[in-house]
Amino acid sequence: MMTERRIKKILANVLRQDDFDQAMAEIRSWPAKNTISPLLSSIYQTDERIKWRAILALGRVMDSLARTDMEAARIVMRRIMWSLNEESGGIGWGMPEAMGEILARNRALADEFGHILISYMREQSYLELPQLQRGLMWGLGRLAEVYPEKLLEFDADGYMEQYLESADLEVRALAGRNFGILGIREAVHWLRPLFDSKQPVRLFVHDDFVDTTVGELARQAVARIEGRQGVAFPAE
Repeated sequence: MMTERRIKKILANVLRQDDFDQAMAEIRSWPAKNTISPLLSSIYQTDERIKWRAILALGRVMDSLARTDMEAARIVMRRIMWSLNEESGGIGWGMPEAMGEILARNRALADEFGHILISYMREQSYLELPQLQRGLMWGLGRLAEVYPEKLLEFDADGYMEQYLESADLEVRALAGRNFGILGIREAVHWLRPLFDSKQPVRLFVHDDFVDTTVGELARQAVARIEGRQGVAFPAE
C-alpha cells in the first residue's frame, strides 16, 4: 500500500507528467486518506504547474472521499478553513482555490460548505491580502461554473460588488469574470472602464494556463453577460 510518506516523495513528479489524466489515474490508485496531506502541501509549491495540478487532483480525490466517507471529507474541509484563519499562524496560500475546486467537484460538499467560501468576502472572515482575494475570486468562479445557484442563494453577487472597485486590477477582472459567469447585468458599468487595460493575467483553466489581460477578461465578461458569441473560458 502507498504510504503517505511514499506519496510525498513521488507526488511532484507525478503531477509534472504531460498527461494529467494519466497522472490522475495513478493518484486515484492511492488511498485517498494518505493522499490528502501531500496534495495540500503541494499547493504551497512555487512551481505553478504543480500547485494548480495539486488543486485539480485534490478536488477529484475529495470528491471520491466524500462519496465513501463524508465525515473524513468534512475534517479535510475544516483543515482548509483553519489554514485561512488568522489564529492558524499561516496565510493559506492557494486554499480558496482549493475550496472552490473541491466544491465544484462534489455537490454534497458544495451544499454544506458553499456558504463558507462566500463568507470570505464578508467582514468577519474577510481575506485582506490581494493574492488571497485573487484566489478567492478564482474559487468562486469555479463554483459558479458548476453551481451558480449556490452563489446566488447566499448573495455572493452582492458581496462581490466590492471587488469591482479593488485597487488590484487582477482582483477586479476576476470578479468581473464571475459576474459574467453569473450573467449579472449590473456589473457591465464597472467592467467597461477596464476594457483598455493591458495588465497581464495568467488564468488557470481546465489544466492549462491562459495568458490574457485584465481588459480581455472584462470584455469577455461583458460579452457573456450580453449573450454574444465567442465567450472564452467555458465551464468544464
